[in-house]
Amino acid sequence: MPIITLPDGNNIDFPNKVTGLEVAEKISKSLAKQALIMSVDGELKDLFFEINKDSSVKIFTSKDPEGLEVIRHDTAHIMAMAVQELYPGTQVTIGPVIENGFYYDFARKEPFTTDDLKKIENRMSEIIDKDVKTRREVWERKKAISHFIKIGEKYKAEIIESIPGNEELSVYHHGETWHDLCRGPHLVSSGKIGKAFKLMKVSGAYWRGDSNNEMLQRIYGTSWANQKQLDDYLKRIEEAEKRDHRKLGKEMDLFHFREESPGSVFWHEKGWALFQKLINYMRSRQDAAGYKEVNTPEILDRQLWEKSGHWEKYGENMYTSETPDEKVFAIKPMNCPGHIQVFNQGLKSYRDLPLRIAEFGKVHRYEPSGALHGLLRVRAFTQDDAHIFCSEDQITNECLEVTNLILDIYKDLGFENVILKYADRPEVRVGDDEIWDKAEASLLEAVKASKLEYSINKGEGAFYGPKIEFVLRDAIGRDWQCGTLQVDLNLPGRLDASYVDKDGTKKIPVMLHRALFGSLERFVGILIENYAGKFPFWLSPLQTMVIPISEEFNDYAVEVSKKIKNEGISSAVDLKNNNLNYKIRDHSLEKIPLLLICGKKEVDSNSVTIRRLDSNKQENMGIDQFLKTFSALNKASSN
Repeated sequence: MPIITLPDGNNIDFPNKVTGLEVAEKISKSLAKQALIMSVDGELKDLFFEINKDSSVKIFTSKDPEGLEVIRHDTAHIMAMAVQELYPGTQVTIGPVIENGFYYDFARKEPFTTDDLKKIENRMSEIIDKDVKTRREVWERKKAISHFIKIGEKYKAEIIESIPGNEELSVYHHGETWHDLCRGPHLVSSGKIGKAFKLMKVSGAYWRGDSNNEMLQRIYGTSWANQKQLDDYLKRIEEAEKRDHRKLGKEMDLFHFREESPGSVFWHEKGWALFQKLINYMRSRQDAAGYKEVNTPEILDRQLWEKSGHWEKYGENMYTSETPDEKVFAIKPMNCPGHIQVFNQGLKSYRDLPLRIAEFGKVHRYEPSGALHGLLRVRAFTQDDAHIFCSEDQITNECLEVTNLILDIYKDLGFENVILKYADRPEVRVGDDEIWDKAEASLLEAVKASKLEYSINKGEGAFYGPKIEFVLRDAIGRDWQCGTLQVDLNLPGRLDASYVDKDGTKKIPVMLHRALFGSLERFVGILIENYAGKFPFWLSPLQTMVIPISEEFNDYAVEVSKKIKNEGISSAVDLKNNNLNYKIRDHSLEKIPLLLICGKKEVDSNSVTIRRLDSNKQENMGIDQFLKTFSALNKASSN
């Protein structure tokens, strides 16, 4: 007679073993209709799972993340079922839930086409309309391997062989014939999925992610609780495609990539101007906050990387070179060991702390070719890196200072929706618990002081200290993890950093790792997509384009452009032999904020006619007034 304890603390008694669906019906008929999955003593289970002992039970619907995830999991299974019905002989491999959807990898000689995706979607709808029932079976290992080999599913048999012997092998059946190896849980029937799904694309994927293995075909799909959610998601995807920084980077003539140096950016004039604006802005903010900018070598002896511990952890992702005298050097993947070498020059005392060292350091990390993605995933990038050397009793204040600086800078750049993720001590770590207590308390205090939404990632800190991750939400609701703040209780000691304390004894400083943009290259990509290339005036790489309406007014246009440049506003003149409408269309595509038209009227009144980006309206303004107005706009809001 199991006693079921509900989340609100109420109990329900049942005379015999009971399924999750029966529990939901006992609570309310409406809940039973909406129920998708349940947890039993914290473990997710199918609703047809039988509970035969006292248990805590929670029912999930499509409004819960757990409910939406099981919808996506079942949609993936029904997709695989539809594929094998339409294309006999196709093998299924793995099909996990991912962010916003799912995928399944298939082994098939013929490539899937866009028309195939539509056929698969239609068959999926038919299966959902039939509302085929789901059931779960536990199979013995040898039977499972033999069965899948017999039906031609060699990949599935290989998966089973890799599963630890003490794990239960469960097979889920959807309908009478189709089944797959799966941990579950799943919906009670296919009708619970609904019709808010869509297959998105086909791509290649290596079996088990290993380029030495055979290539499979991966079908991506998305699935939601209702049609509105699906429509909203598809609109976000459409908007994201319009904002793709690679597309806009080409249109705006900002950068390009070449196979001769994969994962490295070839910056064009305007792209480099944008890059330098970010650096100059950050430099001014750091100067005001008491940072000392340095520059350290890009190539360092392997012995330093071994001593720091990076060789062991990152060696396979480091670029190396051996000199004729047989010394091995590595191009730096990070700046911290170099900054400790700067700190170590000359005797330091407690009076020198906190010492804030910053660098716009170029680093190199090997990334697999398949992982490279425009500016967002590169092999060579610039970190806006800083390391703060401080005493233990300075940790709290420094963490608060860094957090406030990061949030203020993000606000200037248009990101006011910021989420913090706080990660505390992992099971395997270095340092005394007393120092960890202080470091964690200091970081958490900084997080709470921000008054922002935050989550705690238990045990996810670095082995050398806790950390905060700063997650930006952009204009179309996407999250980007950018800034980090980490407390390091390990590296300074490994590289012999010390200072003389008040009592004359040597102490090892605490080291705070701080990055605001993280990778400047990646942050430029995020900015391009956030603003869809239409940057705030102060940040635009080219702010004004002066356009004479005919050759007669070229000299006046050139003189206007010079005056604008003298005020620190970037400007260019279009003297090409094209008509006015063509020039306006061309420069609007380049996302230049202000087009300044010059003709007889403007020459006579010493003025310009202003056409703003994305506006058909024009306004005439005297040159002096123009310079006064836009000089005031040519800086970040809090700068």
